[in-house]
Amino acid sequence: MERAAIYHQPFSSYAYGYDGETLHIKVRSKKDDVEEVVMIGADPYVHTEAGWQSEEYALRKVATTEEHDYWFVAMKPEQRRLQYAFVLKDTAGEEVFYGGRGFYENTKANRAVMDYYFKFPFLHETEVFKAPEWVKETIWYQIFPERFDNGDASISPVNVLPWGSKDPGRDDFFGGDIAGIINHLDYLADLGINGIYLTPVFEASTNHKYDTLNYFEIDPHFGDKETFRKLVKEAHKRGIKIMLDAVFNHIGDKSPEWQDVLQNGEESKFVDWFHIHSFPVTPGENGNIEGQNTLSFDTFAYTMHMPKLNTANPEVQKYLLDIATYWVREFDIDGWRLDVANEVDHAFWKEFNKAVRAEKEDIYILGEIWHDSWLWLLGDEFDSVMNYPFTQTIIENFVEERIQPTKMVSGISEQLMRYQEQVNHVMFNMLDSHDTARLLTRCDGDKEKAKLALAFMFAHTGSPCIYYGTEIGMDGADDPLCRKCMEWDEEKQDKAMLTFMKKLIAFRKEHQKTLTYGDLVWHKVDDENRIVAFSRTFGDETLTFIFNQGTKAEELPKEELAITAATHDVWADKAVTNIIVPAKSFTILKG
Repeated sequence: MERAAIYHQPFSSYAYGYDGETLHIKVRSKKDDVEEVVMIGADPYVHTEAGWQSEEYALRKVATTEEHDYWFVAMKPEQRRLQYAFVLKDTAGEEVFYGGRGFYENTKANRAVMDYYFKFPFLHETEVFKAPEWVKETIWYQIFPERFDNGDASISPVNVLPWGSKDPGRDDFFGGDIAGIINHLDYLADLGINGIYLTPVFEASTNHKYDTLNYFEIDPHFGDKETFRKLVKEAHKRGIKIMLDAVFNHIGDKSPEWQDVLQNGEESKFVDWFHIHSFPVTPGENGNIEGQNTLSFDTFAYTMHMPKLNTANPEVQKYLLDIATYWVREFDIDGWRLDVANEVDHAFWKEFNKAVRAEKEDIYILGEIWHDSWLWLLGDEFDSVMNYPFTQTIIENFVEERIQPTKMVSGISEQLMRYQEQVNHVMFNMLDSHDTARLLTRCDGDKEKAKLALAFMFAHTGSPCIYYGTEIGMDGADDPLCRKCMEWDEEKQDKAMLTFMKKLIAFRKEHQKTLTYGDLVWHKVDDENRIVAFSRTFGDETLTFIFNQGTKAEELPKEELAITAATHDVWADKAVTNIIVPAKSFTILKG
């Protein structure tokens, strides 16, 4: 038995409260090394003359990666306390006792030593991770407002270009605004989405608005507060949530606060709002050259136009928290997406969480983090992060074909095991965004490949998001080309893709509980033929998904998919006798 591979940690994704009475317990072992895991557990205070009265609970294998197996049990300790350890048995029959003090022989004497056990002292409901329930039922649609629609030409910038007249440059304006979004709310409702994520709408000089000048005002080229209020109200009438984008890591260099520092230097009343190492901070002086690592103040990346805020400063904290609560309280927004969230201190995010929750208990807090994010997802900071590791794993297999299906399945399993189960339920899943090349471009224009990737993403737990225009076949390389004007000419829209996306969204809504909560079992992962088959089971419903990335049709026996009952293809809506999946296609079976 490879003891070095065995791992468990209380008060982590390996042991946590799932709800006020249920504990989730996981332990890791080397792949294919252990064949049985039993947990010995009970209330630590239950003793008789015969000793501590423990019980045994069998764990089941729930995930496998390239290196590890993961074992799981859910249990409800009557008094919400648990003392526990594991007995692991390997394929050669060797047994080992594993607890809080490490490994011991599995003897009666060792089992009787209470100090050898892990402890979960008390399951406090206040410490259970809870995210808004509505997020689990939400299909998001991301909009870059400057490129969605020009609904009010009277407020467009003086240098505005005709809509869609050219591929966008970094500094181009096409006049998209909030009125344009309002004009197409019925289109979005018909598509089936029920959440809109807007990139920044606050006053700023650029088209992307990530260099905020005034967080308390809507950018005048987007509209005004009353227009925004109308957007929220009209969206809510249609059952659509609104999430805004907040840039609290940095601020625009044209903001009054930074301009005061430029003018008054060390005497500025805002000098402690930023991370300044030496003066002057004037562009072109003291190493302050755009893009260079010689800057005399901290910024986003090495962009002088975005000086970094000192969120440990009480004045900055109050300023930003006033902003966060203002838009919730006054306009009833439903979520905050937080830009560059991993570069802001945890203490600030904990205060942010308290402040916005006080205004709206079920507000959704989403962090932009591109890597493992467990430290932000313990319940007192974010509800979710943009799930880029999940994104990239799908892209690398389905789109770029850089990895084999087995590598993808390993990566997804590893990702799911990193977090508590209720965190996975609300993860923000997407395949492209304003920060990446568009999905269709990454697929080299292959729409069938794009459909496979989208369907695979929609089949997994989490809250899926599509980037504006994906549903009509829009393409675009990296920024700024991924930010093209939305195509509203129906003659230029891909109607087949639109029909596909409507069907996929409707399927997700119909089977939401299974696709959120359902147990995930991988039945077939075939690198040679590029076949992936898995099922999701919740209650009485089992859905089996088969993805064929290969160049020829594949027939799969039912026994390979653990299907014993009559089978219905719920995607094609027909009975199935022989399971045949065409090349570059997928099938969804129920039965």
